[in-house]
Amino acid sequence: MKAVRFHEYGDPGVLRYEDVQRPVPGAGQVLIQVAATSFNGVDGNIRGGFMQGPIPVALPHTPGIDVSGTVAELGEGVTAVAIGDRVIGFLPMAGDGAAAEFVLAPAEILAPAPGTVPLADAAALPTVGLTAFQALFEHAGLTAGQRVLINGAGGAVGGYAVQLAKRAGAYVIAVAGPNSAAGAKANGADEVVDHTTGTARTTVDAVLNLAPVEPARLAALLDLIRDGGVLVNTTVWMPAPSDEQRGVRGIDLFVRSDAEQLARLVALVDAGELRIDVAQRVPLAELAAVHAQAAAGTLPGKTVIVA
Repeated sequence: MKAVRFHEYGDPGVLRYEDVQRPVPGAGQVLIQVAATSFNGVDGNIRGGFMQGPIPVALPHTPGIDVSGTVAELGEGVTAVAIGDRVIGFLPMAGDGAAAEFVLAPAEILAPAPGTVPLADAAALPTVGLTAFQALFEHAGLTAGQRVLINGAGGAVGGYAVQLAKRAGAYVIAVAGPNSAAGAKANGADEVVDHTTGTARTTVDAVLNLAPVEPARLAALLDLIRDGGVLVNTTVWMPAPSDEQRGVRGIDLFVRSDAEQLARLVALVDAGELRIDVAQRVPLAELAAVHAQAAAGTLPGKTVIVA
């Protein structure tokens, strides 16, 4: 089969499109014929060698932690899915990923793919959708009537976070760049603040920080949070600050795979209550160019890599 791998850490040029052995599923595993994976920022960090501590991968390594595709083979003991099922999942980050024509996945991480979008586009959902869901509901405990500020609302996670928070009945303040304001409004934000020209001046129950801001700017977000509120931070290389005197908690989010949560997100997609946005679709052979775009800061949005 064809796959993209890197044999050493480095810039996007280390990625090679090459022939590799098609894997065979072991006990509890499923072989998926890949429709697509998607690019996530962590893919570039793993390739660059910056995540060797928390995410140790064996070289050569195939990137791509999101997968959408069709079940091709079942390993011993797998009964939850059947050959021919269309599925999506958030793959184990230290294992080989889905930038390939076939990939192995633990059966328990898989959820049925949405039926209302192309199967390839569904690869844009797992990692970022789960990040938004877990940030808002597991860590921030967001409920109807609360006010939430989403810093970095114009990104892929932010787009889902705005939609999910609004659907939950929260008042949503989106902080985004000028090119993302219209998208944040379309996703349901009650207010949009342009981070290049203004600063949010309000009081909220929770802040979700998705942006790689300076530590001082991250700490300043605490001033917007009511006593007893929470700041959830996804930029985990910069720990979330807290204010113990006011009972404001700072939480660093490490997203995890959760098939039940992913199935809930899929149900929302199929009900028309959650939109999957895909900015571009790129053939697998051109994955290195996507990594180069990301490194240069010119990636147009959520990018799907079609096998």
